Amino acid sequence: MSSAEISTRQSPNEKEHKQIINAWSMYDWANSAFATTIMAAVLPVFYASVAGANLPGNRATVYWGYTTSIALLIIAILSPVLGAMADFRGAKKRYLTGFALLGIAGTALLFFVTTGDWLQASIFFIIGNIGFAGANVFYDSLLPHIARPDEIDQVSTKGYALGYLGGGILLAINLAMIMLAPEDLTVLMTRLSLLSVAIWWLIFTIPLWKRVPEPPRRILAGEEDLSPANAGFKRFFQTLREITKYRDLFLFLVAFWLYNDGIGTIIKMATIYGAEIGIGQTDLIGALLMVQFVGIPFAFGFGWLAKKIGTKQSIYLSLIVYTLIAIMGYFMQYAWHFWLLAFAVATVQGGSQALSRSLFGRMVPKSKSAEFFGFFSVSAKFAGIAGPFIFAVVGQLMGHSRLSILSLVIFFILGILILSRVNEKEGIRVAEEEEAAIAAS
Repeated sequence: MSSAEISTRQSPNEKEHKQIINAWSMYDWANSAFATTIMAAVLPVFYASVAGANLPGNRATVYWGYTTSIALLIIAILSPVLGAMADFRGAKKRYLTGFALLGIAGTALLFFVTTGDWLQASIFFIIGNIGFAGANVFYDSLLPHIARPDEIDQVSTKGYALGYLGGGILLAINLAMIMLAPEDLTVLMTRLSLLSVAIWWLIFTIPLWKRVPEPPRRILAGEEDLSPANAGFKRFFQTLREITKYRDLFLFLVAFWLYNDGIGTIIKMATIYGAEIGIGQTDLIGALLMVQFVGIPFAFGFGWLAKKIGTKQSIYLSLIVYTLIAIMGYFMQYAWHFWLLAFAVATVQGGSQALSRSLFGRMVPKSKSAEFFGFFSVSAKFAGIAGPFIFAVVGQLMGHSRLSILSLVIFFILGILILSRVNEKEGIRVAEEEEAAIAAS
């Protein structure tokens, strides 16, 4: 056979469909604890004040930027081929599981980091971040399979909203653990909060394992006798050769790379930048906790807004707000400035990322969704590499990081300009034609 669905399933009824959507969305709840406690709030401050306590000047900030870049570079290199292998094997969910367990293990190991252990903290964070980012490739690739075309924006934003809620609840618990502990137990409570992320992530991934089906496998012509690795490389290079066929998808990836560079850097470097300019830990973590809960209605709101004015127009609005945030970040001096900018981030963070995910999901052939979301991940991860790396280099050269935050403006402006050239309707049409051709072959 030149094309085959190795597994066949009846379409779920409405009740089963809702259960699948809810179970898929709950993974955002599960892994967002890593994004809030590990990436954004607790670990960066712990890295600077405990793990990197013996480092001079702003060296902890610099090393944190390099650590983030290394982790993302590794997954950016691996994800497109791994995505193609997952498509070939019909194993998106299994690949998600493997990377999630890797991330959970790396996160749990952070419990053993103590004073001066900045190198161990970097290594364990890299392991955890590879697992987190790798699992997200396959999690995102399930979206076009579980969501109907008319609900994909709303399903994507629901995931982000639940991610805000889940990540926010655990961050609130962790904040209470740290702030209410006696001074001599603060470090221990911080380490326990890092461990709690691994436990949370593991427990709340169970609904996805139980409810979300593995999408049907399609073997393309000429792949019948190939190993998964050979098929993965073959699909990867074939897609590169045919990239001009997906002009609008490719343009969107470039635009996303640019504006997500700024978004990702703000998320990853905000707390350690705030700590550098003298804002206290209570304000840093408290403001980020506020982001989680303020972000919930705004994430749902962007799903509603996309129905009213369109997905791309809604993304434009979020990028304009981010541009203003980067400009105001240069002038930040006081704790209330950080709270104000955190509120502004909360209004657009979930919406910009959820709608980017759903717009991309519309423009990819379903049978190649993991491969294409691998490219999407490359775009996101190279943004994550370039942003923190530039932030670190500028900070090292200047001795402070104010110009680093201001430099992000250019990424938002260029992202808007290239996004304006994307014809999403044409991109959707090309994806549907490609999927029909695969099914007929």
